[in-house]
Amino acid sequence: MCSLALFPPPLPSGQITLYETNNEFVSGKSPNYYEKQITQHWDPPSLCFHRETLKPHSRPESSSKAAFLDHKDTLWMRSAGAWRDAGLSGLLDEITNSAGKVPKWLTMSSGCILALLRWMSSFHGSLFPHLTLSGEEMVAEFSEVLDWLDSAVRSFAWHPHTDKFAVALLDDSIKIYNSRRFPFFWLCWIGNRKCHGSNSEAQTAEECKCYAVEAPVCVCAGCGLPHLHAHLARRPQLTFYKVWDVAAEICVPLQRVGGGGVTNLSWSPDGSRLWAATPSALFRVWETKMWTCERWPCLRGRCQAGCWSPDGSRLLFSVQGETVIYALTFSHMTGGPKSAAVVADLSETTFTGLDSDLRVGGEVQSLAWDPTGERLAVLLKGNAEISSHPAIIAVFKTRSSPIFELLPCGFVRGEVGAEPRLIQFHSHFQHGALLTVCWSNGRISHVPFYFVSMGRPHSGGSPPPPHFTSKTEDYSTLTLYTEQVS
Repeated sequence: MCSLALFPPPLPSGQITLYETNNEFVSGKSPNYYEKQITQHWDPPSLCFHRETLKPHSRPESSSKAAFLDHKDTLWMRSAGAWRDAGLSGLLDEITNSAGKVPKWLTMSSGCILALLRWMSSFHGSLFPHLTLSGEEMVAEFSEVLDWLDSAVRSFAWHPHTDKFAVALLDDSIKIYNSRRFPFFWLCWIGNRKCHGSNSEAQTAEECKCYAVEAPVCVCAGCGLPHLHAHLARRPQLTFYKVWDVAAEICVPLQRVGGGGVTNLSWSPDGSRLWAATPSALFRVWETKMWTCERWPCLRGRCQAGCWSPDGSRLLFSVQGETVIYALTFSHMTGGPKSAAVVADLSETTFTGLDSDLRVGGEVQSLAWDPTGERLAVLLKGNAEISSHPAIIAVFKTRSSPIFELLPCGFVRGEVGAEPRLIQFHSHFQHGALLTVCWSNGRISHVPFYFVSMGRPHSGGSPPPPHFTSKTEDYSTLTLYTEQVS
């Protein structure tokens, strides 16, 4: 197994990765330099959100209860609401705090039972330490965004079918951008139930809907295939997740013993499988016909990140505390894999520069595989306490046919002092692959990789990629992993 030492050296400080062409990364001193090199046929906007201009919400609680004025309800109405919102513990707490309105024996009995439940739940927290975290701390722990609490951009997502993307910011607002126009819609969430919006164009009521979600920590994963219109909602506190059939308006809860919750969900592109990570050292892969699952335990820690190949036959994942990438290969003929194979070693490697040495490698924060299956981006955490070991993006070239291979491509670097926080590929970039990077300074940039995909016909009317002269040393022929020798 080869290491990151086979990669070309990272760019020196002050140089920014602009794009890739002819198997080479092109750099410049300004993030806008590459716009002069390419045609304006398709130019996604490069944005910057300064943390100082975004005011975070002032209410630490995740419930929207405090936003409503108190009014007089009967004991039975308050008890029914407490049962609905917090279950048995909420009901007992309401009865215990209603002294004088209920018999004394009922108040004392409720208090004793509530104390017993809290004592028992303390043991549950010792088994699953993440349950002792607050809502924001839990999001920061399991979010794919590196250093979520300090990031101005909290989430980013490309539209699967059009050139639009959504950005969630520190101030709890969601902005939706079009690649050819200014932002045309924004949402501001209050608590977990309300939103208001603004649109520069006419918009019908059907185009803007607001749904109440299961706060405080809830992430949904949707599968929009023609034969499978389903959405998932999960929370790290709960050991089950819900599959919503949107067309039939049916909800099916999925639950298995063990794991302590659900921290990440990802559909395979063909919709045949679902990857579900947990806060514990195991994850599950579900098949979506009969909803049976395979249980995969991890040795050191929980599953940190995962991504599917475009054909849905291969799952790449990383484990917290390890510096390797694993692969599971699925086949309709032989069923699920018997074991996971190590396909990349990301151990720390030191590159000698003109000014100082740079250390790269370590644990993985997130993985992103472009829809063509030819570029794999890996966000490496680095070490925040060591300036010479920053977070960095390593990009691999991948081949799936006739065998699976990993090849070195290069490292993506940003402006001086800026580190990557979140990565995602565009879903249908016509000239290769387009990687969107959210940086620690609030900037959102786009790094195009220009190549002719083997699985996508070349569009005759599309603009040509910029030309760049190749260097003498070719790193693209150095194989990191191949199924022929593994």
